[in-house]
Amino acid sequence: MLRTSRVLEAGVHPRTLYHLRDSGRLVQVSRGVYRLADLPELNQPDLVIVAARVPQAVFCLISALAFHEITTQVPHEVQIALPRGTRTPRLDHPPVRVFRMAGQAYSEGIETHVEQGVTLRVYSPEKTVADCFKFRNKIGLDVALEALREYRRSHRAGMDALWRVARICRVAEVIRPYLEAIV
Repeated sequence: MLRTSRVLEAGVHPRTLYHLRDSGRLVQVSRGVYRLADLPELNQPDLVIVAARVPQAVFCLISALAFHEITTQVPHEVQIALPRGTRTPRLDHPPVRVFRMAGQAYSEGIETHVEQGVTLRVYSPEKTVADCFKFRNKIGLDVALEALREYRRSHRAGMDALWRVARICRVAEVIRPYLEAIV
C-alpha cells in the first residue's frame, strides 16, 4: 500500500505516480491510497483503507467484533475509536463512524495485526465486548448481549480479562447482571 504523501516525500513526481496508475501497474484503492495491481485481493479492504488513511484509528465495536469473528452482525460502516481532540477524518469511501475515547479507555487493549503491509490497530475481544456495553445505546443492547454470549463461548478462560477491562471502561456494574444470567 502506498500513500501519495509518502511517495511524494520519497521524491517521486506526481506525474510518475499517475502514469503508473493509468498504465495499470498501480490500483487506486481510495483517494491517496494505491497498491500494486498484481497483488492478490485484500481480505479486509475497508479496514485496510481506513488504517492506511487514518493511522491513529483503532477499529472498535462491530468492526472489531467482525474482525475477531465473535458476531453475526454485518458491519455497514467502519467504526473507529480516536483520542479526544483529534481531527475527524474525511473519507469518501468506506463510510466511517468515529467514537471518541480518552486516557486508558482509549489505549487499553489495542492489538496490532498486519494485512498486506498495513498495520491494523484493533481492540482486543475483551475490550470490544466492554465497549459494546459502554456504547449500547448507540449500537443496540442486542449487539452487546450477542457479543458477550459469543465471547463467553469462544473465550472461556478470558472472563477475568473481560472483567478487568470492564472496570477500566466503567461498565462492570452494567455487565454484571448479564454475566450472572449467562453463567
